[in-house]
Amino acid sequence: MLSYRLFIRVLAAVFLVLASGNAALRRNLGKSKVIICPSIFVDPSGIGNFTTIQAAINSVPSYNKRWICIRIKAGVYREQVTIPFDKPFIYLKGEGKRKTSVVWDAHESIATSATFTSQADNIMAKSLTFINSYNYPLNGSGNPMRPAVAAVIEGDKSAFFRCGFIGLQDTLWDVSGRHYFKLCTIQGAVDFIFGSGQSLYERCSISVVAGALNGVAGYITAQGRSEANETNGFVFKECNIFGNGKTFLGRPWRDYARVLFYNSSMSDIVVPQGWDPWFSTAHLEKLRFAEVDCRGLGSDTSRRVSWANRLDKGELQQLTSISYIDDHDGWLSTFSIIIIPD
Repeated sequence: MLSYRLFIRVLAAVFLVLASGNAALRRNLGKSKVIICPSIFVDPSGIGNFTTIQAAINSVPSYNKRWICIRIKAGVYREQVTIPFDKPFIYLKGEGKRKTSVVWDAHESIATSATFTSQADNIMAKSLTFINSYNYPLNGSGNPMRPAVAAVIEGDKSAFFRCGFIGLQDTLWDVSGRHYFKLCTIQGAVDFIFGSGQSLYERCSISVVAGALNGVAGYITAQGRSEANETNGFVFKECNIFGNGKTFLGRPWRDYARVLFYNSSMSDIVVPQGWDPWFSTAHLEKLRFAEVDCRGLGSDTSRRVSWANRLDKGELQQLTSISYIDDHDGWLSTFSIIIIPD
């Protein structure tokens, strides 16, 4: 029998889905039951089931089909953490992005330097921060800037709520798959959100630390869409861009790169031209870079490059809807109905 407190939480989850303006969430409620998620506890003091996050992940059975929550006590975890391809349905839950952090300092190779690597489908993380400390803290590491990845996200159907991603160059490699980031903080200076993910960043803080580049402008995004028929791209919705130094909004990693900033705030750190063509100068007509309904001192588009801001209304509507990342299987609604017993 459910405890009274758990019963109240189940009712609250049901109400949240019913009250949501998202029709996909409401439809999915009719097909899904509330998910009671068992927990594994990580505590460096030895009180929990494991003292490291990786040990807890290793304990999850391969090809697991039920959600398992790994609850991580506040603290600094100095380890390199990987969720392998064969361990889906893992929910990492910290005690706050300023209280629970995972730190590692590998660098040079983007394939092996990540502090956190998530390869499996159906992964969620909440209230923790992933830091690559090779160039962090900015004034204290003493290291020259190198690619030093904080997180690699490869699996499909992955969501991050109130998480932090901290680095300088190549902070967050949003590799591939459908991803949702909400109320997250991503910090860096050069190409610090990059890859070919089909991703929505909603109400996120984009913290630019280009002041560390000694007068050279940085780049927020380096998106990797390779063909016109690919569905991937980065959408920043109701985000806040701030920091120090100067920065471009992005440059293309591949010739069909697609990035949209929508209804977002931009401080004066954004350079007037906005975007850089990098190695795609011969293919400018293929790029899909745009800003719509943004505000702030950095949002003036009168001096933007001529090849930006060409989205039509249909593409804009598609990209700014939740259906851009969840158009048929209602995967995002799952995260609204997961209940973790105390």
